[in-house]
Amino acid sequence: MDRSHYDMKSFGRTLSASEPIRFAGSVLNEQRHVCAFFHNPDEEYRVLLPFIKDGLERGEKAFHIVDPKLRGEHRLRLASAGIDVDTAEARGQFELCNWADAYLRDGHFDQDRMLALIQEVLDSGPKQGFVRTRLVAHMDWALEDRPGVDDLVEYETRLNYLLPRYKDPVI
Repeated sequence: MDRSHYDMKSFGRTLSASEPIRFAGSVLNEQRHVCAFFHNPDEEYRVLLPFIKDGLERGEKAFHIVDPKLRGEHRLRLASAGIDVDTAEARGQFELCNWADAYLRDGHFDQDRMLALIQEVLDSGPKQGFVRTRLVAHMDWALEDRPGVDDLVEYETRLNYLLPRYKDPVI
């Protein structure tokens, strides 16, 4: 199957993987790993929502990792942007993951396990028929005193070696 075009009937247009990926007023080129800092949640969602919505409208997969306490708020923010979260989840286009199920499995951060999860998520998108996955990971947990958090800089460095193998943006 040629995944360079994806017909998203629910949005009524054919979208190309070669269309530019826009984030925060810029176009992401070869480097698609972005570390974004925000002053508050309103600023964060003002930047993220257009990026997320654009990907879903293109028929791309969305995989988000959030604070479990903010899961409901995250879903509401997506819905406020006109995203039908339930439908996107039902068709496998949107997955919402808690920190505990990603970064902090077994109560601590394990960089090897997290790198394996990122690779699994990015590899699974095309297998599910999605031309690209837009991964958005909230990392506020790293500000807390968590076991393994000292490995975060090394993890990010290793992630920078892994991500160029993929065309997927990771925020």
